[in-house]
Amino acid sequence: MDSVYSFLRSLPLRRGPDRWVAGICGGIAARFGWDPSLVRIATLLLFLFPGIGLGAYLVLWLLLPWQDGSIVLERLLAGRGSSRP
Repeated sequence: MDSVYSFLRSLPLRRGPDRWVAGICGGIAARFGWDPSLVRIATLLLFLFPGIGLGAYLVLWLLLPWQDGSIVLERLLAGRGSSRP
């Protein structure tokens, strides 16, 4: 699983510091040089399609690294593993 996290960290896409909820739209906008407001509007339009917008956003929330390289899924699984007796 470490190789998956290493691969995700090697991608040039990160959650952006210009964030409202989780930084997904800000990160996409920063990577491609787009206006964050337009990316947010496009994301809201995708939410109108059942499952597509919300599902994609949740997957990106779990997998996209923050600026410091931390990944939500990795922290969730590590926390779950360390709580075992």
